[in-house]
Amino acid sequence: MIQVFGRFLLFLQSMLTRTERAKVLWKRVIDEAILIGVDSVFIVSIVAAFIGAVTCVQIAYNLTNPLIPKSTIGFMVREMTILELAPTISSIVLAGKVGSSIAGGLGTMRITEQIDALEVMGINSASYLVLPRILGAIITFPLLVILAMMLSILGGYIAGTLSGALSAQEYIEGIREAFVPYNVTFALIKSVVFAFLVSTISAYQGYYTRGGALEVGAASTKAVTNSIIAILLADYVLAQTLL
Repeated sequence: MIQVFGRFLLFLQSMLTRTERAKVLWKRVIDEAILIGVDSVFIVSIVAAFIGAVTCVQIAYNLTNPLIPKSTIGFMVREMTILELAPTISSIVLAGKVGSSIAGGLGTMRITEQIDALEVMGINSASYLVLPRILGAIITFPLLVILAMMLSILGGYIAGTLSGALSAQEYIEGIREAFVPYNVTFALIKSVVFAFLVSTISAYQGYYTRGGALEVGAASTKAVTNSIIAILLADYVLAQTLL
């Protein structure tokens, strides 16, 4: 375990040595950000909207005490969405999509000797291939989390009003009640940390793939599994330290 962690740290260090020119790096980062972010908008939007809708309906179903105002439903949807559902669930979904894509892409390049060819040409393959993916993920994950927050709260609004669980005025009153702006900052901090974990773990698994097509698939699976575990552990640590 210690040996693997040490190799992982050396892998991160290798990305920062002999880096590409700023112009080349910037173009690569933008390309990766488009691949990671734009291609993930649909799945994140669908998941966030239905999570918000289901959360609202289930809270309304269990909140049967007549002494508790119905605006509490909107309040609870907002708090659960911002603090946990939007950053964590979205990052887990992205770990499956983005993580497997990064690991599979780099693994394929490794077994087809494309990475070795870059090294022969004197290019730092880790800096050229991996660093833009990490920076692209760090840029796009917070944007996707912001989108997930908005759509999740909107999904709760639509589900709550259409089901008759509460009125639109009660829901809006609930999501405005006792709002703490720091919670949004906390969610964005989590999204940046999750982006770093998903991209680096997936890149590490793909970069050091050995074998053939079967090993590429195994590396992708391992990347997703390890990324999800890292997200859950980091979620707990960040909640303990920052809240």
